[in-house]
Amino acid sequence: METEAQFLVRLQSKSSKDKAFTDLLSQYKERLYWHIRNMVTSHEDTDDVLQNTFIKVFNNIDNFKGNSKLYTWMYRIATNEALTFLSNRAKQLQISSEELQQRMVSNLTSDPYFEGDEMQLKLQKAIAQLPQKQQMVFRMRYFQEMKYSDMSEILDTSEGALKASYHIAVKKIEEFVLNN
Repeated sequence: METEAQFLVRLQSKSSKDKAFTDLLSQYKERLYWHIRNMVTSHEDTDDVLQNTFIKVFNNIDNFKGNSKLYTWMYRIATNEALTFLSNRAKQLQISSEELQQRMVSNLTSDPYFEGDEMQLKLQKAIAQLPQKQQMVFRMRYFQEMKYSDMSEILDTSEGALKASYHIAVKKIEEFVLNN
């Protein structure tokens, strides 16, 4: 089994970069897809953001120093790309980020790739009510079952702050679900 350090050598070597990058894509594409999809909700938009993420990873892999895990570095890029996409979309539509979140949830029912039931839709509406950071923390912990230590690297926030954000998000979601 190849270690991350060995894999990184292949990624940063001109002779093996293309093959190693193909391996990287197959290993992380699905997980990054769902990470991004949880943030942007639309399949088509997710594909665009995912493509931009892998372009950035490919173009910047030579600058990766190994100070964090490779996958948390890629998740940080994916998170930043998704946030940039959402910000640009809100500006383009001349609406607030909160209004954009509401529209995206409203559009879920017409999304052919959304397979959730009424409760799942209610959960998505509850999440959309949260501030952006709480949304990210909740989605990473609840849907992806990500460890707080990994989230801390990705979001550059202390584990304690992430735990507090998650706890607050859960309380707000419970309140929303019970009252709506």
